[in-house]
Amino acid sequence: MNVMNNSSGDEEQVECPLCMEPLEVDDLNFYPCTCGYQICRFCWHRIRTDENELCPACRKAYPENPADFTPLSQEQIAAFKAEKRQRDQQRKAKISENRKHLANVRVVQKNLVFVVGLPPRLADPEILKKHEYFGKYGKIHKVVINPSTTYAGVQGPSASAYVTYINNNDALKAIQSVNNIMLDNRLIKTSLGTTKYCSHFMKNQTCPKPDCMYLHELGDQEASFTKEVGSSTVHTG
Repeated sequence: MNVMNNSSGDEEQVECPLCMEPLEVDDLNFYPCTCGYQICRFCWHRIRTDENELCPACRKAYPENPADFTPLSQEQIAAFKAEKRQRDQQRKAKISENRKHLANVRVVQKNLVFVVGLPPRLADPEILKKHEYFGKYGKIHKVVINPSTTYAGVQGPSASAYVTYINNNDALKAIQSVNNIMLDNRLIKTSLGTTKYCSHFMKNQTCPKPDCMYLHELGDQEASFTKEVGSSTVHTG
């Protein structure tokens, strides 16, 4: 059996059924038993030297030499690798194309609290983490001040913030406790926040930011909506 003749229509990676490691290029045409059961050369050598020398499939003793093994030429190996690279590029391009619509999708985060109406003196992550403010409701993972929503109203400048809790229930406690309270003569409003998909995820790339707060996997479908169809109970970021 020649894998080179069958690889163009098969995009799945071939693995050794024993060690579950991907087959090396040189192993793709390696069939040590007459029954046609394919394993990698490492496992074949291990069975013949350290175990019972029997084929795991048909239980016949392995012959001295592989029953069917045609080493690939350097040209075949190069062609196979080039074909694999092309398939990988096509697969990544297809995934990226299928994720384009996610640019307009927002997903409600049940552990994320969006706060508006904060007085400028509280527009500091370390202050909001304190126990007298949002820290009293549970362990906080991160606080981000949103400077783009700082504005001057009749009560003067105010700011907004995203408070991410470790636990969902803590976020709900914070919303229920803080929403509609007055602070420094300002009305504080809270709601569940939303997040968007990381641009690297949409391109099927690895995100280089270890602390990236955007989504790197598909979110809950029931909690997802396009940003044009926002809800009054959540904030679309």
